Amino acid sequence: MSNQSNQNNNATRQWGSRFGYLMVAAGAAIGLGNIWRFPYLAYEGGGGVFLVIYIIVVILMGHPMVEMETAIGRYTGKDTVTCFQRIHKKWGFAGWMAVICTTLLCMYYVVVGGWVAKYAFQYIISGDFGSDKQAYYDQFTSSAVEPIIWTLLLLALVSFLLYFGITNTVEKISKVMLPLLFALLIICGIWALFVNDNAIEGVKYYLLPDFSKFSFTTFAQAATQVLFSIGIGWGLYETLGANISRENNLKSDAIMVSVFDTAAAILAGFVVVPSAFSGGVDIESAGPSLVFNVMTDIFDRLAGGRFIGACFFLAILFAVISSLFSFFEIAIRTFEDNCHMGRRNATILTAVIIGAGNIIVSLGFGKLSSLKLPWIDANGFASYGLYDWLDMFTAYILMPIGCILVCIFIAKVWGFKNYEKEVTNDGKFGRVTLFDKIRTVFLVPFFMIVILLTVFGFIK
Repeated sequence: MSNQSNQNNNATRQWGSRFGYLMVAAGAAIGLGNIWRFPYLAYEGGGGVFLVIYIIVVILMGHPMVEMETAIGRYTGKDTVTCFQRIHKKWGFAGWMAVICTTLLCMYYVVVGGWVAKYAFQYIISGDFGSDKQAYYDQFTSSAVEPIIWTLLLLALVSFLLYFGITNTVEKISKVMLPLLFALLIICGIWALFVNDNAIEGVKYYLLPDFSKFSFTTFAQAATQVLFSIGIGWGLYETLGANISRENNLKSDAIMVSVFDTAAAILAGFVVVPSAFSGGVDIESAGPSLVFNVMTDIFDRLAGGRFIGACFFLAILFAVISSLFSFFEIAIRTFEDNCHMGRRNATILTAVIIGAGNIIVSLGFGKLSSLKLPWIDANGFASYGLYDWLDMFTAYILMPIGCILVCIFIAKVWGFKNYEKEVTNDGKFGRVTLFDKIRTVFLVPFFMIVILLTVFGFIK
């Protein structure tokens, strides 16, 4: 089947505009990793030096992976599994691994998204989280009912909107949601700078690199964060790329998506780091609980804290929803195309599978908290709760392996010559340079190996 005929067969699925695609793709990349995870990792990694390394890794690893995955998707205009199979029939396993990775990730991602929705709602109606923010958080997340209700509400909303197609309703919503997300982050950042007495010290730590703080661990953390934040190695851009017109410049689009994603992470840091410095909070110790425990306490002390808290959690909620649109679409599109289901049945099946996982993971913070899954690394045997185990298995094992497979697929299976024709529109938008090939064959796999060595405890 020719590339042009594939595009004709999928004409009804194409994005309404380049801007619409960029908003959906950037929305997919911008999620909890940017606003929830990036600030505390940046602080832990030395502030400015982490930021510099992060940007370098985005250029060397993040951007080329977005470009390669999008090209694979557009070439056939099909789902994640079929796009590999159409190029080489034995490579469908790479697509199925991506679908499994995303589905497992959604089983905990939607749960945390439900928490965000609850906190945003609480800020809107009262802003009251009690005097002990940790106790409020623990009581809510360990409940057997309320977090599941918020999770399933979020699941139902995303599934309902995707029922009408990602290039229809979702594209229109993303055109509004993503600019609004950036506006909310900017408002929060300006507010934090002007109302915090010691904010300038936080800004200095965050922006001015101190290279004496550099370590190999900092590099590994930055590489891992790029992987998690941009969303590479798990079928995201193959799925979104299937709807792109051949007139689009994939190289330029990949740069724009990477820029949007990095900008959102940096803006989130402008909110969190100065606020935490002003409040005398040790962000490193707070870790992943930073947003729900520490930031609510900080906003309590700020003038207009309820307003800024509502804006901040709404921004996170928009980021979560915009990501889930594309996360769900990976499985929906695969069931629809590869398994020959209709859109309705594919959407329902995806929602049921993810929803069942959501309930189990949510209960893992309460009723099933004693349930542990085994893990083995350089230090021996360990065990983790459902959330932590799924997080490590998806973000730190399946995603890096997925990236390595894509690099092998481009270099050895599809070939750089065929890849160049697709990604440059037969030379219309430049060419694949020697540096591009070096990144594919050496740099990206090296970064992935670093991440795998880190999760298995060989890099501490």
